[in-house]
Amino acid sequence: MSDLELVVIDVQPGVTMESQSGLQALRPRIFGALRRPKGQGTGVAAIVMHPTSNFMGHYLLEPLAERGIACMGLNSRYAGNDTMLLMETVLQDLGAGVKWLRAQGYKKVVLIGNSGGAALSSFYQSQAESLTATHFVDGLPTHLSVADLPPVDGLMLSAAHPGRSRLLAEWLDPSVIDEADPLATDPAFDLYATKEPVPFAADFVAQFRAAQLARRDRIEAWVWARLRMLRGTPGAPSDQTFLVYRTHSDPRFLDATLDANDRPVGSIWGDARTVNYAANAMGRFNTLRSWLSQWSSGSQADGPACLARTSVPVLLMTHTADGSTFPSTAALWREAGGNRLTEVPVKGGNHYLAGQPDLIRQSADAMEAWLQKI
Repeated sequence: MSDLELVVIDVQPGVTMESQSGLQALRPRIFGALRRPKGQGTGVAAIVMHPTSNFMGHYLLEPLAERGIACMGLNSRYAGNDTMLLMETVLQDLGAGVKWLRAQGYKKVVLIGNSGGAALSSFYQSQAESLTATHFVDGLPTHLSVADLPPVDGLMLSAAHPGRSRLLAEWLDPSVIDEADPLATDPAFDLYATKEPVPFAADFVAQFRAAQLARRDRIEAWVWARLRMLRGTPGAPSDQTFLVYRTHSDPRFLDATLDANDRPVGSIWGDARTVNYAANAMGRFNTLRSWLSQWSSGSQADGPACLARTSVPVLLMTHTADGSTFPSTAALWREAGGNRLTEVPVKGGNHYLAGQPDLIRQSADAMEAWLQKI
């Protein structure tokens, strides 16, 4: 086993008070864990990063190092807490990691977009090739510069979500009728109490999807109205926190014939109803600005849309037993990548390859083979 090296990178300050740590606010740093290959290696380095998850212990670090590829699990400044997360600011953190690896002498640097990191990686490279995210969704300047975002040489997408905004639109519970009360429910759309038989009828699914978008749009309209009110009120704060209840309701969790693959029924995080009602779940804690950046229809970090604006080679690792990404998800990536994209199925792979060491090795082998060709 190769040594695990702690990487500490100074970054530019971002959102005011994005951390309650005074030290972090005064000297903002991000942290990574790097596995270097023994011996000379291939001269290739990879970064695996998620907007908010801690990837310093990612399962690909060691297998890739064993194959001569340096691999760094890099955390953003929002690791473990996406309440104030701005996707545009995460780009600065990822760019700092790319610059650090270039300074180490690596001539070829690639990004591994695993799970929610896929949209981030695609967003990053699209902006590295042509910087358009000069302003956040709410209109304030990002202060990003071309120097912040050195381009990489390729993207490897694994169990790839298409982006936080798409995910929320497909997981938001449409039965909520009062945003202040997580128990206020329209029983017609309560997925976990409905009398609709499984497999669900196409008409029910279509109505459910329309109701999800209607709820998303209501939240979005409130966010914009509240933000305008704050900005139009002298002495008012520039942002505020709010809750979005019940964000884990997708008919595909209960009906495996929808968008069928090899997955079991249920959620990748356990009982789907429990996750839906949990005190802390995806998109639960927000600010007005972070919601617009991450979860809204106006988010700039739509994965497939961003990937379509890149020019580098792409590897897509499709986990066929994933309960969180589906055949329709892979189709979005496939269309966006076009003839630059090589797809490799990971047959029987669950979302995290948990308990599947052979599939982890298979994934690392596929990545090594692809990297030799680009």
